[in-house]
Amino acid sequence: MSESPYVLILFYSRHGSIAEMAKHIARGANKVSNIEVKIRQVSDVAETTQTAQPELPDEGAPYCTLEELSNCSGLAIGSPSYFGSMAAPLKHFIDQTSTLWLTGQLIDKPACGFTSASTMHGGQEQCLHSMMTPLLHHGMVWVGLPYKHKELISTTTGGTPYGASHLANGTSEVGLSEEEKALCKAQGQRIAEMALKLKK
Repeated sequence: MSESPYVLILFYSRHGSIAEMAKHIARGANKVSNIEVKIRQVSDVAETTQTAQPELPDEGAPYCTLEELSNCSGLAIGSPSYFGSMAAPLKHFIDQTSTLWLTGQLIDKPACGFTSASTMHGGQEQCLHSMMTPLLHHGMVWVGLPYKHKELISTTTGGTPYGASHLANGTSEVGLSEEEKALCKAQGQRIAEMALKLKK
């Protein structure tokens, strides 16, 4: 019996903002019938090769496996913006997906991205592009946020047509604005709908 279709919400969160965004994206995806949601994170990259990460995180979502990524019907991928790029732990995970690329496991599946930075011009859009690039190499279909969502125009915090974003105003602040919450939910709903439309 084949597994039910699901949206995989895959992320790395350093200070909690990305994890909070993932919850709102899940709420949006859960509005769509006939598709499930799996929330997964990636582990930190060890500073030395002698240090091993535990198999289960101390808190939060379980770590993602390549099998879970391979079998998803849609992907929402999230990372804080580090100098305009995704965080190293997420990049490290993506760098392990060569076998999925060789076998075309992700071709024609929809993907979207979400990000956070602690300054207004902290590289949010460029970070989304950094996550988009390897997924396009995998043959995935990037799904942004259309301007029919009025929050994209009214927001004074986060939000882009490339994907949901959050302005953290410092590393210790994880509260999302109402516009950011709405855009995360809209993105979750859209990726779930597209996953069902594109499912083979």
